Parts: sequence; structure tokens; C-alpha cells
Amino acid sequence: MDFSEEQIHRYARHILLQEVGGVGQEKLLNAKVLVIGAGGLGSPLLMYLAAAGVGTLGIVDDDKVDLSNLQRQIVHDTAHVGEPKTTSARQSLAQLNPGVTVIEHKMRLTVDNATSLIGGYDIVADGSDNFPTRFLVNDACFFAQKTLISAAVLRFDGQLGTFKPHAGGPCYRCLYPAPPPPGQIPSCDEAGVLGAVAGVMGTLQATEVLKEILGIGEGMAGRLLIYDALSANMRQVRVNPDPECPLCSPKATIRDLSCHRITP
Repeated sequence: MDFSEEQIHRYARHILLQEVGGVGQEKLLNAKVLVIGAGGLGSPLLMYLAAAGVGTLGIVDDDKVDLSNLQRQIVHDTAHVGEPKTTSARQSLAQLNPGVTVIEHKMRLTVDNATSLIGGYDIVADGSDNFPTRFLVNDACFFAQKTLISAAVLRFDGQLGTFKPHAGGPCYRCLYPAPPPPGQIPSCDEAGVLGAVAGVMGTLQATEVLKEILGIGEGMAGRLLIYDALSANMRQVRVNPDPECPLCSPKATIRDLSCHRITP
């Protein structure tokens, strides 16, 4: 690929890295990443992926920008309150890097559209804020054999993991076999979240996406990163494939996405 002068200048700090170089930057420009949610996690995630030159970014979100979002959802601003989040994000990313193609999916991920949406991308990054969506994303990625990089945040805490069962690693259900009962774990709307913590986790998520595209470093598959902002502590725990996993084990009972039609 022949880079334009503008691209060479824009991505100079990447090209200088031995682990990236021109070949790696070309991989980024050719990559397609689907981001689920343009909220607290999706905002920094999208901004860093766009800045890095990831060629095609899909955004799945059916919500509109609310004033209460702006404390943490930095891809949006006051002028976009009331607008669809996908539109607000697309306009912000165009200002940051007009060379990136942003595709708006103004919808909620459902059992009816998950397969077709996910099938059009190389990697899926989940920044959703509810368990039914997280489990649907995981299951759809498993059946499509797509790498899933998932993050979650609540109050002062965050988690991050990469799930690649198609490459021998665990899936999200190896860690959490089923969604918790409704109401057992509060949402950010109920419990709150320190905005900068979402920024930390979304940025870490972006880093793992870039590593997967570039094929560099040690990926997070088989590990879960846990961040405690109040103690400024990060630790990792090992996650092995569950031999009883209902999705990815030899004893699997989930054969398709139909189970999500009855998920509360």
C-alpha cells in the first residue's frame, strides 16, 4: 500500500514503532471493528481507534445523547444533546480523522440482527451496559468465530477481557455461565460511575483491539484484568475454558441464538 503524505504525517508515531511500521499501519487501515455502545466505554474506545486509523468503525447504539451522559461519554458534547449517539459519535470522529469510515447502526443489538451485524466485521468490542446484550454479543461472536474484547465499568471498578474460543481460549460464559437475575447487580444509572474510570477501561479496551489487529504483544485471551480505581490497583486472574461451559464446551447446550428470545 502506498501511503499519502497526509497519512505518513498523521501516523508517523505508529510507523516509527518497530512493532507497527508501515505494514502494521496498513493492517489498521484495512481493519473493520464493530463497537457495541457509544457510551462511557465506547467513547474513548472509538476515539482512539479512529485516531489510530482503523479503517472502518461500526457503531451499534439506539440511544440519544443526554446531558447526564457528558460526565463520561467524551465522544459527545453539549451541542449534540438530543441527537442519536451514533450520529454524534460519527461527527466527532470525522473531525478527529476524516480518513476513517464510520457506519451508523442506529439500533439495539438483538437476536434478529446480531449475526448479520457481527459477520461484517473482523473484531467486536463490547461496551454495552447490560447483561442481556453482553451475553448476546458473546454468543453471536462465538458462532461467527469473531474475537470479542469486552469491558465493563461500575462505580470505581472495571473489568477487561478478550474472548477467543475459536482459537482455544475461553468465552465469556466460561467466566459467567448465565446472566445474573434482574436487579441483582445495579446499573450505572442506579449506582453511579466515576467518569474517568470509564475512560481508563475504554482506553485499555482500545489498546487490546489494536494489539489484536496488529498481532503484537501478549493478548488478554485467558486472562481477566480487574481495575480498582480507589486503590489504584490492577490485577489479573486466569480464566480457563470451562469444561462444563453451556456454549463452547463439548457439553454445550446452546446451539444457536434462540435462547435469547426468552432472556429477561
